Amino acid sequence: MAAAVVRDGREIAASVVQGQDAVHRPYGGVVPELAARDHVRAVHQVVERALDVARISAEELSGIAVTAGPGLVGSLLVGLSFGKALAYRLGIPLVGVHHLSGHLASAELADPALRPPYLGLVVSGGHTALYRIGSDAAPELLGETRDDAVGEAFDKVAALLGLGFPGGPAVARAAERGDPDAFAFPRPLVDQPGFDFSYSGLKTAVATLVEQRGALGDGERADVAASFECAAVAVLVERARQAARATGLDRIAVVGGVAANRRLRHELAAAGEQDGFAAVFPPASLCTDNAAMIAAAGARLLARGEHHGVELNAFSRAPLGASSNATASQRAASAARISWSTSASRRSSSSARASCRATP
Repeated sequence: MAAAVVRDGREIAASVVQGQDAVHRPYGGVVPELAARDHVRAVHQVVERALDVARISAEELSGIAVTAGPGLVGSLLVGLSFGKALAYRLGIPLVGVHHLSGHLASAELADPALRPPYLGLVVSGGHTALYRIGSDAAPELLGETRDDAVGEAFDKVAALLGLGFPGGPAVARAAERGDPDAFAFPRPLVDQPGFDFSYSGLKTAVATLVEQRGALGDGERADVAASFECAAVAVLVERARQAARATGLDRIAVVGGVAANRRLRHELAAAGEQDGFAAVFPPASLCTDNAAMIAAAGARLLARGEHHGVELNAFSRAPLGASSNATASQRAASAARISWSTSASRRSSSSARASCRATP
């Protein structure tokens, strides 16, 4: 559960996050029922704490933004119900925010100088997608995962290696002690037209290796973690480079929980130096789920005169972006129209590519 107070859509006056890792750790992943119950217990005190930190009263708020989805509906309904009630009591507008809009807003929240147009790379436990961010229209979806999100793959690998929960940081810590060249893992789709991603094959390759090897020592687990992390990051970096080259945009905002990964930050920054684009990463506190990014995105909607009534409801799934309903082949065709070039991409990216081995 999180609550924040943001001034003028860009200045964070308060950002309070009450995590649930301790609640879910015994189960190795998020349990929806437990998550919703913990939200019910925490929502009032978290909101009160945010107001205290910002040193304002609720009556001084000009609007309320809530996450409408996508996500776990039970948890979403807790925040949604509280936000509706508070907005009604205060007589101020309420706006529902798409979770991914919040992540994308975190980049401009962290870097006020960032202005459209630019590329947005969303990398989290539930989403992996590339967007072209314009000034007015909805973000244009350039590509997304066809199966698993990169964060989901990190969580699965952490479970396979017995590294604990949450999986992303656990894999990253183990990878620091390992050899990224120890094992060769696949990097699906990077040589195919379009900007879609795929992580199911990489996840399966790690699972197969672990099954074949049996019990792994600490050193082997670290090597598997490092080799997996290197391959997973290499896919993100390569797709980002291809998109920057194809669109001509020279800034890439990387947002979502996986954006906190050190290897991703290092590799994409190095690629940007070579290719002539800048990679923008929010601080780690704005990469993981937080309320400040939702408030920032909501402030923009309210500034455009948008608001919602009591009919606003939570949703578990919904696309973001003008091309979200397009098929993978349609997105590939669209990518071809913006001069995607696989051969040029391979030539120019080889020297900055992560050093880990890839399967043929």
